[in-house]
Amino acid sequence: MYDVLIVGGGASGMSCALVLGSAKDRAYAREKRIGIILHQKASHLQDALFNNVLGVAPGTTGAAILESGKSQLASQYPHVAQIEKEKVLEIKRNGDHFVVRTNKNNYSSKLVVIAVGYTNLMRIKGLEHYIEAHPRAAAEKDRIWLKNRDHLIEDGLYVTGTLAGWRSQFAIASGSGAHVATDILTLWNNGQHTKVHDKI
Repeated sequence: MYDVLIVGGGASGMSCALVLGSAKDRAYAREKRIGIILHQKASHLQDALFNNVLGVAPGTTGAAILESGKSQLASQYPHVAQIEKEKVLEIKRNGDHFVVRTNKNNYSSKLVVIAVGYTNLMRIKGLEHYIEAHPRAAAEKDRIWLKNRDHLIEDGLYVTGTLAGWRSQFAIASGSGAHVATDILTLWNNGQHTKVHDKI
């Protein structure tokens, strides 16, 4: 049983995992089991090039960020389980938790974060009734979002990045993932607003 399982390893999913992982020494997060199903093949980062992102060297490719993000997560926060080469097929509630079914396994988690792209090719069963036309994309692009309120779809089920209704901009997607992570940390901290900062 995971305490939180992130579906998607792009900008928002990896950002969410990094912030959650960084809280490992806090009492409220110390025993939490965190996982991410990387699901990166369809990420828009695969063919992205960055020249306008603060802190990212101009000319950096999205593909390089995907790889370095996995390495950063593994080296800094190895307790966060990275599940690779699996595609999520279905998410369904089972009492007080969710069952996430992939093409290879079934996982149980108390919380689930959906962090995949916003194309109409998103075909995860169990999410169909949340799908609507994306509010911040051109209609002819046929983009979607999962209807939510401040990233929360329903109790225990979150969405981040472009699929949460935000514009397709790397910094926005990353910030959305971090936002959800701090909401989850706040939940674990009995509703006391929290964040994680490193200091020199």
